[in-house]
Amino acid sequence: MSEAAFFDTNASADGLRDRSRRAPKKRPRATFLGVVGEILITLGAVTLLFVAWQLWIGDIIYGAERNAAGQELSEQWAQEYEPPATTPTPSEDGDDAPSTADPVILSEPADGEIFANMYVPRFGDDYVVPIAGGVTRETTLDPIGIGHYPGTAMPGEEGNFAVAAHRTTYGAPFNAIADLHVGDAIVVEVEEGWYTYRFRTLEYVTPSEVEVLLPVPQAPDVPAGGNYITMTSCSPMYSLAERIVGYGLFESFTPRSEGPPTSLTEGV
Repeated sequence: MSEAAFFDTNASADGLRDRSRRAPKKRPRATFLGVVGEILITLGAVTLLFVAWQLWIGDIIYGAERNAAGQELSEQWAQEYEPPATTPTPSEDGDDAPSTADPVILSEPADGEIFANMYVPRFGDDYVVPIAGGVTRETTLDPIGIGHYPGTAMPGEEGNFAVAAHRTTYGAPFNAIADLHVGDAIVVEVEEGWYTYRFRTLEYVTPSEVEVLLPVPQAPDVPAGGNYITMTSCSPMYSLAERIVGYGLFESFTPRSEGPPTSLTEGV
């Protein structure tokens, strides 16, 4: 082979290598199953994000909104309050003694009408959640927080002041209901003052056991002889199979003229 032929051969080989390097690689063709798989993965990721939002992130945001709304309402009542012309006589038992004032009994609120705040020191010193009439999710429980069962007693009234709230989602006002201890304060604030109840016991019932809402809970045909509070929510967590019910007894009413009761700031 001549020297010229040798160079020609090498040049041809180099050209082939250059063309092979420049040739675009073929992309794998998309298949129907591959596309469906990618869509399902995306939907799964979106679903997980939504669940995380509903169960954790959303609860934190909604809970903060509920507390802020309750605090704003409490501040509004304090600003609008006009003290009486005469100064009330201090209790002979000392400033820490429960008030013996007769409780103010409010009219039953309309569905979705906010009329009170609830404080539970056991749930945190920033816990203050609005209470409104009705227990439907759309009108009261989801957008407001705690709902009052229509037809049950009002705060401080003889009978059973019964309320409901979510244990999960939408701020979960009753998330820690199972952590209540005997004697824990449950304080209901209205424009006229504060009603203090004391927690007594928990009970688990089926959703059909509406006897918990009777004037004397779980005691049919027994006339009201005391003042109770009944707090209901779903149980177990993330389920509608049962209801968890917390009961308490009325202790005292503190008029706004006497200032906030000590039960609001009890250490737990």
